[in-house]
Amino acid sequence: MCGIVGYIGKRNAADMIFDGLRKLEYRGYDSAGIAVANKGRLSVLRSEGKLRRLEKKAESGLPAGNAGIGHTRWATHGRPSEINAHPHVAKGIAVVHNGIIENYIQLKEKLQKEGAVFKSETDTEVISHLIASESAKGLTLEEAVREALKQLKGSYAIAVISESGRDREQIIGARNESPLILGIGSGEYFLASDIPAVLAHTREIVFLDDHEMVVLDRQGAKITNLDGEEVRKKPKHIQWSAAMAEKEGYRHFMLKEIFEQPRAIADTIRGRIMEETGDVALEDVRLDADAIKKIRRCCIIACGTSWHAALIGKFYIEEICRIPVDVDIASEFRYRNPVIDRHSLVIAISQSGETADTLAAVKESRKRGSHVIAVCNVMESSLAREADSIIYTHAGPEIGVASTKAFTSQLAALLLFALYAGRKTGKLSTRKSIQLIKELVAVPGLVKKTLDCAAVIEGIAARYAHYRDFLYLGRGACFPVAYEGALKLKEISYIHAEGYPAGEMKHGPIALIDEDVPVVILAPDDASYKKVMGNVQEVKARGGRVIAFVAEGDIEISGLSDETVFLPRSAPLFAPFIFTVPLQLLAYHIAVIKGTDVDQPRNLAKSVTVE
Repeated sequence: MCGIVGYIGKRNAADMIFDGLRKLEYRGYDSAGIAVANKGRLSVLRSEGKLRRLEKKAESGLPAGNAGIGHTRWATHGRPSEINAHPHVAKGIAVVHNGIIENYIQLKEKLQKEGAVFKSETDTEVISHLIASESAKGLTLEEAVREALKQLKGSYAIAVISESGRDREQIIGARNESPLILGIGSGEYFLASDIPAVLAHTREIVFLDDHEMVVLDRQGAKITNLDGEEVRKKPKHIQWSAAMAEKEGYRHFMLKEIFEQPRAIADTIRGRIMEETGDVALEDVRLDADAIKKIRRCCIIACGTSWHAALIGKFYIEEICRIPVDVDIASEFRYRNPVIDRHSLVIAISQSGETADTLAAVKESRKRGSHVIAVCNVMESSLAREADSIIYTHAGPEIGVASTKAFTSQLAALLLFALYAGRKTGKLSTRKSIQLIKELVAVPGLVKKTLDCAAVIEGIAARYAHYRDFLYLGRGACFPVAYEGALKLKEISYIHAEGYPAGEMKHGPIALIDEDVPVVILAPDDASYKKVMGNVQEVKARGGRVIAFVAEGDIEISGLSDETVFLPRSAPLFAPFIFTVPLQLLAYHIAVIKGTDVDQPRNLAKSVTVE
C-alpha cells in the first residue's frame, strides 16, 4: 500500500507532486521519491524515511518541468532504503508502483539475460526494465507499457514517465487490483492512488478499473484497455471534505480498514502460493526441510490481538504439520524460565514490530538457541531485524488503534507457514495442499461477501448498544475469535465484554447469564455445531438473549436466536477469517452509537513500546 501522484499541466510538477504526496503519506512512510521530465531530461530525487527528508533534499532546488510522478512507499519487496525507493529508472524510463508483482523473479531472470542491470531489491524495478526492453524494439512509450503490462502477473497501480524526446510530455498510468484515479483539472491532469492527493486542485475524478490504461498529455487524457481499445468514462464530481477523502469516504479509519480486509488478505498470500503444485514460497523463512523436521515443539508469542491470532495459529500448525504448539503472552514469557532450546521454534507476532514485551521475549528465545520467525507488518522494524526469519504481512498502514486488517492478515501468514512447514516435512500431501490453497485463495472473496452483512449488524448494534455487559462464545478455531470480538467491543465502546470457549460456559460464566447480558454465539457448520447449539439452549433456558453468527442456510440455531447473522460457508479451517469480520462491525457500530472516539480510544496506543 503506497502513495502515487502524477501531474502534467502548466504548473511546476514538483510542487504539485509534493503537495499530493503530503496528503498520501498515511499510505506509506519508509521512503519517497519524484521524477520530473523537462526538455528531454529526467530529474530524479529519492530519499529513505518520511517525506520530510525528501523535501529537505529538494530545498536546494526542485527539479524543473511540467510533467512528473511521485511516490511514498510502504515496503513489500526490499528493505526501506534510498536504493529501493521509487521511482525506479531504466534507460530513461521512470516507474512508480503500488502492488505486488508475483512473477517478478522469472521476469528479472529473463531481463538479466538480455543485459539488464538491476540496482534494487524491489519487484517494481522489473517493470521499468520491461518497459525499456519493449521500447528498444521501436515502440512508443504507450505501446511499450501496454506490452509490458501483458507480461505482468499480480497487482499494480503504476505511473510511467520517459525522458525520450517524443514521450517527455506524457504520463501513462495503469491499474490491476490496486487503486488509481484520474483527476481532470483546467488544462492539467492528475494521477493518484487516492482522492486526497488531488482534492485541493480538482473534484472531477475518473476511477480507473482493472486492466485499464490512461495516457496523459497537454491535450487531454485517453483511457484504453490493454488491447488499445478506447474506453469512454465520465468523471464523477467529489463532494468529500479533505478529512473524508483521506478515509476514502468512510466515517472512520477503522471502518475503512475493516473493508480493506479482502485486499489485505489477498496481498499477504499473493505471490507465495503455487496453486498447481500445492507449494508455498516464503523467501524470508530460513528453515529448510531438515531444520523443520528437527523441531520438537513450537511456541508462539504475542500480545493483545496478535495473541488471539497466535491461538488460531496453534490450530493451523498442529492440524497441518502435527507439531505441538504452545501459545504464550509475551509479557509473561521471559519471567517463567520457558522450556525452549535449539529444537524449539518460536514465532513472534506483532503488527508494528515494536512491541516491547514481544521484543524482550524474542531476545530471550534467541539467547536459548531457538530459531525465531517474526510475523510482522512493518519492514525493517525492530522485530524484523531481531528475528532469524520473517513472514511479512501486507496489510498496509493501519491507522485505527483497534487492529482489524492486521489480525486477518496475520491469520493468513500463519496459515501460509503451516502449509509451508507441512509440505517441507511431508506431513501435508500434494493433493491436500492443493485443496487447502484453493480454499485459501477463495477467502478474500468470502470476506468481501461477509461485508455485505454490515447493514444487518448496524441494526443489531442499535438494539444492543445500551447493554453494559456482553459474553462471546466460540469453539474450536473460533474460540479465539470470541476473545477477539470481546476485545474489540471493550477497546472502542468501553463496554465490559468477555470471550470464552463455549465448553467453559458451565464452569462459571453461566452464572452471569440473564436478560441483561447478551450472548454472542459463533456457530460455523463444523464438528462442534451440535455442542454450540446446546450452549444456545442453555442461554435461552436462563432468559438470556442470543446474537448468533451462523453459516448460510442454518435453520437450527437461527430458529432459537433473538438475532441471527448469516455468513458465507467455508471449510472449518477458514471460519476464523469469516467470523472475525462481523464482530469487528458489531463493535464499530455500537461504538459509533455511543459516541466514543473510534479511531483513538481512550488510554490506548497503536504500538505498546514500553513494558
